[in-house]
Amino acid sequence: MHYSKIGLKQLTEAFEGCRLVAYPDVRGVWTIGYGHTGPEVVEGLVWGKVQAEAALLFDTLQAENCVNRSVFVPITQGEFDALVDFTFNVGCSAFEKSTMLKLINSQAFQAAAKEFEKWVYAGGKKVAGLLRRRLAEETVFNS
Repeated sequence: MHYSKIGLKQLTEAFEGCRLVAYPDVRGVWTIGYGHTGPEVVEGLVWGKVQAEAALLFDTLQAENCVNRSVFVPITQGEFDALVDFTFNVGCSAFEKSTMLKLINSQAFQAAAKEFEKWVYAGGKKVAGLLRRRLAEETVFNS
């Protein structure tokens, strides 16, 4: 499956926003563009909009590939979009180890949808922005 433009706009772009100067996220991880992280992202780094958009496409493709290789049962476009955004945000390794994925692969979709709300902590603290994002992902997942 492929991440839809609706998912990209309503979830990833909406919740990440675009910042062209590197900044530390709520956990202190240097971040730039639409939530891009990595060893190349350091204090003082500045990007142009084209570079930020290219990184967004690369990063969402990585999340898309992770979901495609981890989910073994048929899912809807809404479920897929929610899972891609979730994976983009928490990382492939976390998604692969999650109870959410186990429930999805057991076709326990209602229980899996409730797992989104458990992923609202960063640095040991509940983050209101993560709660809003998880509720939006859950809504898209259930659509």
